Amino acid sequence: MSRRALEPDEATLEPISVRISTAVRITGICRSTIYELIGDGTIETVKIGRSTFILYPSLKRLFERS
Repeated sequence: MSRRALEPDEATLEPISVRISTAVRITGICRSTIYELIGDGTIETVKIGRSTFILYPSLKRLFERS
């Protein structure tokens, strides 16, 4: 099975949102702190059905402010 090569634009695309477990993994912030940041409005989320998604730009802003 061969994979097609990514176009340059595809390689640099950022996700629109990430799941909480992914945010924990990529930031190194513990799950409970992520929930605190969601609760106080520091991190924006969207609920779709039962799933909660963190808006990726919101997560990036967290580190840009630090």
